[in-house]
Amino acid sequence: MQHASRRIRALSGPMILANLSVPLLGIVDTAILGHLNDSRYLSAVAISSSLLAFLYWGFGFLRMGTTGASAQAHNHNESAGLLIKALAFSWVIAIFILFAGHSLSHIGLSLMNANDSLMPLAQSYLHIRLYSAPAVLGTYVVVGWQIGQQQTRWPLAIALTSNIINIALDYVFVIKLNLYSDGAAVASAISEYCGFGLALWSVRSPLKHISKLGISHAWLQGPKLKQLLTSNFQLFIRTAALLFSFAFFTAQSATLGQNQLAANAILIQLMMISAYGLDGFAHAAEALVGEAYRRRDRALLITTCLACAKYCAVTAVMASAALFIFKSAIIGVMTDLPVVGQLVRQYYYWIIWLPLLCAPSYLLDGIYIGSLKTQTMQWCMLFCVSAVYLPLWAATQNWGNQGLWLAFSAFNLARGLSLALLFPYSILKNIPSR
Repeated sequence: MQHASRRIRALSGPMILANLSVPLLGIVDTAILGHLNDSRYLSAVAISSSLLAFLYWGFGFLRMGTTGASAQAHNHNESAGLLIKALAFSWVIAIFILFAGHSLSHIGLSLMNANDSLMPLAQSYLHIRLYSAPAVLGTYVVVGWQIGQQQTRWPLAIALTSNIINIALDYVFVIKLNLYSDGAAVASAISEYCGFGLALWSVRSPLKHISKLGISHAWLQGPKLKQLLTSNFQLFIRTAALLFSFAFFTAQSATLGQNQLAANAILIQLMMISAYGLDGFAHAAEALVGEAYRRRDRALLITTCLACAKYCAVTAVMASAALFIFKSAIIGVMTDLPVVGQLVRQYYYWIIWLPLLCAPSYLLDGIYIGSLKTQTMQWCMLFCVSAVYLPLWAATQNWGNQGLWLAFSAFNLARGLSLALLFPYSILKNIPSR
């Protein structure tokens, strides 16, 4: 257990910092736009960013599927073959996004309940961000590959580089040049390409190995394309269902009014801080569980899961405590719009409890990704959305925003419970006791 704990700390530390930089970047965007004299800019970015989740985060399976396969690769040839296949696949998807995204943006934003005053701002932001699709998806692949190889310092360097550039450009484009929501979009797009450039530099060694092997020979190494596509498709369905839950939350927030939408956007950004921090232990679990699963070592797998669970639980308690203690300071930083600030205070207690409710699902996601049990993840997510989230929301519509937060919280709790119940049957049964 002690050896496992040391490895978990070594892997999770950089990933926690890398993950925290993502919501912190969102908080900088939100804080800058939240201090403008019109909440339309913040609301427009909230809607279009949620829609982008379907286009960018929806393809987060590229990162997850690559991580599990990379962790279970037996040699350099297999890992190099995986990398070239995953990168090629990501760029095919990116080209599709570039061609289809602009023509479908109005339909997507309409489904998100963007009103007439928000539509032009949201559409402009969305169109600018679409141009960074190749960089975003390519970075997903490289980061996933590096995590599977237990090289978590590179993802940290990539995330910090991209986000520091984004923050600096936000200040220039939004504050200095008065480009408002468009400025935030341009800053994000430029920073994403900078991050991708560093990502390619980080895998220069396997890319050189691929050039020595030859593209055609390297393509034959690693997991078969059909196997890779199958696991990625299952992760895609799972991720699309998860992102639907966030998009649905944002869309329903929009029906409650512009100020309520802005307040919920701030609360979701605060939730993402704890989510990305807890995901650091999930990333460690992905790499270490993948290794244990490849070695068919049941004892190592159980020890790794228990050690990750301990760290995850402690971090969740600390996150909830920090959100409670620094409530006033956090709200003051996020917005100085009186109406929005009052709404944030009214519903803030949901955010305090969410780290504790969500922690099991984050950790178990990592365990299932490392063992490549993607089909179970898919069905659990679909069950939680269709049998918990949507029915509970429908039953509590008269409660307004309270009912929306209740359904969202119950959905996240159900994710962890369903994966935990299936753990002995989906993962442990495939590794016999020695």
